Amino acid sequence: MQLDPNNLLDELEEHMMKTEDSLRSSFNAIRTGKASPALVEGLMVEYYGTQTRLRDIAGITAPEPRLLVIQPWDSTAVHAIEKAILASNIGITPMSDGRTLKLPIPELSQDRRTALTKQAKAETEEGKVALRNIRREGNEVAKKAQKDGVFTEDELKKLLDDIQKLTDRYIATLDRELAAKEKELMTV
Repeated sequence: MQLDPNNLLDELEEHMMKTEDSLRSSFNAIRTGKASPALVEGLMVEYYGTQTRLRDIAGITAPEPRLLVIQPWDSTAVHAIEKAILASNIGITPMSDGRTLKLPIPELSQDRRTALTKQAKAETEEGKVALRNIRREGNEVAKKAQKDGVFTEDELKKLLDDIQKLTDRYIATLDRELAAKEKELMTV
């Protein structure tokens, strides 16, 4: 990552936003007992010898709270999509009529809810590690810039403090996202 000392805080915040967005995407793929296209849209399907995202080869809808319907643009892809869903670890068996796939979303057991909560915590921790790595890189750039005479020592101290505050703010955001996801998962 190439950082400019003059726009350091803005660039760090941009990288931290991407980390937060990545965590949200991961959370969307965690099943909560409600039908959500995000659950399967990122699955990779072997389509004419190429790995393709499911959302690029099919329409995905949730006509009912506990049902996903996948309608491939090309009906020859039904079998490949079915195979990809079975190979994924979402725990849903698709029903096919040859043209569309229906995925009934079963109620989550307490054990499965607990396992999904652990998965969400692990993904949040990965996000926090990424934020800390961004902070570390920002601190290194700031210290090098101070040695090169771009910043005075007081400016460096303020910049390092601002970087820490930014990191703390994003870590708190990740914690709030996790708390909301845990609540969603544990609500029966």
